[in-house]
Amino acid sequence: MAAAGDGNGGGAGGNGQAGEGRRSAHWFGAEGRAGMLYRSWMRGQGFGPEVFDGRPVIGIATTWSELAPCNSHLHRVAEAVKRGVWQAGGFPLEFPVLATGETLMRPTAMLYRNLLAMEAEELIRANPLDGVVLLSGCDKTTPGLLMGAASVDLPAVMVTGGPMLNGKYRGGDVGSGTHVWKFEAEIKAGRMSEREAQLAEGCMARSNGHCMTMGTASTMACMAEALGMQLPGSAAWPAVDARRMEVAQEAGRRICEIVEEGLRPSRILTREAFENAIRTNAAIGGSTNAIIHLTALAGRVGVELSLDDFDALARDVPTIVDLMPSGRFLMEDFCYAGGLPVVLRQLDEAGLLHSGALTVTGRGMGENVKEAVCWNTEVIRPMAEPMQPAGTGTAVLRGNLCPDGAVIKQSAASPELLRHVGRALVFDSPEQYHAVCDDDALDVTPGDVLVIRGAGPKGYPGMPEVANVPLPAKLLRAGVSDMVRISDGRMSGTGFGTVVLHVSPEAAVGGPLALVRTGDRIELDVPARRLELLVPEEELARRRAEWRPPAAPDDGGYRWLYREHVMQADQGVDFGFLRGARGHDVPRDSH
Repeated sequence: MAAAGDGNGGGAGGNGQAGEGRRSAHWFGAEGRAGMLYRSWMRGQGFGPEVFDGRPVIGIATTWSELAPCNSHLHRVAEAVKRGVWQAGGFPLEFPVLATGETLMRPTAMLYRNLLAMEAEELIRANPLDGVVLLSGCDKTTPGLLMGAASVDLPAVMVTGGPMLNGKYRGGDVGSGTHVWKFEAEIKAGRMSEREAQLAEGCMARSNGHCMTMGTASTMACMAEALGMQLPGSAAWPAVDARRMEVAQEAGRRICEIVEEGLRPSRILTREAFENAIRTNAAIGGSTNAIIHLTALAGRVGVELSLDDFDALARDVPTIVDLMPSGRFLMEDFCYAGGLPVVLRQLDEAGLLHSGALTVTGRGMGENVKEAVCWNTEVIRPMAEPMQPAGTGTAVLRGNLCPDGAVIKQSAASPELLRHVGRALVFDSPEQYHAVCDDDALDVTPGDVLVIRGAGPKGYPGMPEVANVPLPAKLLRAGVSDMVRISDGRMSGTGFGTVVLHVSPEAAVGGPLALVRTGDRIELDVPARRLELLVPEEELARRRAEWRPPAAPDDGGYRWLYREHVMQADQGVDFGFLRGARGHDVPRDSH
């Protein structure tokens, strides 16, 4: 048996049952008792001896689960990948990893993204794999799998599960997630009945797939493609479109070629790739959650990426994709208009894309998209006639309330509130706010600033999507549709409103947000990129001296590990001990 190294050297052993240089040869090409054990147990599944002839062994990491509805069709996608692997002469082996579905998991799927990344990394490294195809769907599964694969740095291709078909309700399109918030406001305002809401909910999600708005799931699928880790055009095909299966089959064929080429994530996930993704996110009106996930992924491959990069790189990029929650259309329309390749081509022609950035095709990004055609200029606008002008994408704020930064999605905000001074109305948890938001006696005006704290990485824990809380019911009934909200938590990518997110450091670790009191004045100036608490420094120093951290629950287990090691939002909410790549050396053989 060849010495265990990085999986690139060494032969197959003396029996000729695995190819030269294959990492899997350390298992299936081994001589003696160890090789017999590895091969015989696989043959117990019905595989013939020919699968050990040196062909590449391809893992298919699937987040399929009926507890993650957005991912519940991935077992069928896996079958398509397997067909492609067999066609290319590989040996496919499907294995499950944690399904972090935002739709059902409490307190938030974000609490478990790092656990998914850990599990994926260790399973890929521990098993006889030469390459891996990553199957994801709901929000956190795409970044979690990319993070895990990046830390192992074996050849990898991402295949996202695709969006649902457009929702249809009373003759019009409705977007999953986005219309949940709208319908909730309508119910609170007395303009929609619970019976009508029940009918509408069945119209929003009418097929397999993830949210069909430009929420976090769609955004991260586009980010995987913009990074070069997903095949061109594959982010947008609907989950139930036959071409979703075609592209999955193509990914199965392509991963076998990538193994032969030795093309690893570390060669694709470069600084240029991340800059492409950031600019793409601005062009599509993508979710603010992409900031956290891209920052975490960059930390796995050693790429320096700061919060300010997201503001600086996006300032010259207009929003050209007219999708909910910022616009009118949905992912199905985006797909038929030409999908992400059209956006990437427009960025390239505007000099806003690193055209030579390497992708899983083995070609540069510019070459991949040079023939992309836009079939609907209402959905994907020309750069010269954007939906929103350059500089109106996600903005990064600084100030004494957020010394390490905060973000706001300008395209989802009300323009008249982007400069605002108001009285703070402070709540120490989302639950505290929800307990009183429907009370007509609540002392609140449209000009107030709702502060929702205790929702950060450590404080909740997990940094849930709770920042875009519904407005107080009495204001909704009065016709108020938006007000400034500030939180150390996140907002669903399907959400909208003038909401300042990811305030860092968070309140639970003593960030300035912990010092705000009801009645304080807060100034938001998005054009100037400022967020200020208008309280004298002497008073803040006094409050800081009096502040005591909230008592952490004594619950042990993974939640203890999370609270002890999670980093702040500006660092991607990863665990400090997971940053960097640990490679794919073959583990020691205990047989």
